[in-house]
Amino acid sequence: MNNPFYVGIVGSRSCTPEIAGLAYETGKLVAEQGWMLVCGGMGGVMEQACRGAHSAGGITLGILPGNSREEGNPYLSYSIVTGLGEARNVLVAKTSQALIAISGSYGTLSEIALANTSGIPVVGLKSWHLDPQLNRGRYLFSKEVEDPREAIDYIKSLH
Repeated sequence: MNNPFYVGIVGSRSCTPEIAGLAYETGKLVAEQGWMLVCGGMGGVMEQACRGAHSAGGITLGILPGNSREEGNPYLSYSIVTGLGEARNVLVAKTSQALIAISGSYGTLSEIALANTSGIPVVGLKSWHLDPQLNRGRYLFSKEVEDPREAIDYIKSLH
C-alpha cells in the first residue's frame, strides 16, 4: 500500500439501524477503492464503517480518545491511543484527505468544522444542517449526498 488515500468517516458512537447500514456500506466502498479508513475508533458509526471496510479486506485506523487500545472497536487494523478525549477529533480530521460525515453529534460537528478550516473536502450523508444565511453564506459540506455510492463517487472525482 504505497501512499494510500486517507478517508475519514465520522459519526456518533451510537446510531440507528438505518445509519448503521449506511456506515457499513460506506466503509465497504472506501475499502473497495483501496483507501485507508480513518475514524475515532469507537462504536456506532465508526464501528459499522470499520466493519464494512473489514468485510472488504480494507485497512482501518482508529484514533482513540482514551488511554487503552482495548476501548477501540474490534474492526480496527491499527489504533492510536491518544489520551486526548474529544481533542483527538483534530487528529481524525487532519489525518483525513477527505471526510464523510454520517449522521453525527457534536463531536462530528467539530470534525466537520476542523476539516473545513483545513481545506479538507467534507461530504455529508444524513448529517448536520445549518442555515447558510445564519452561517454567513458558508456551507458545512463540499457536497451533501443521499447514499454511500454518491459519497464515494464525489471523492473519486476530487483525486
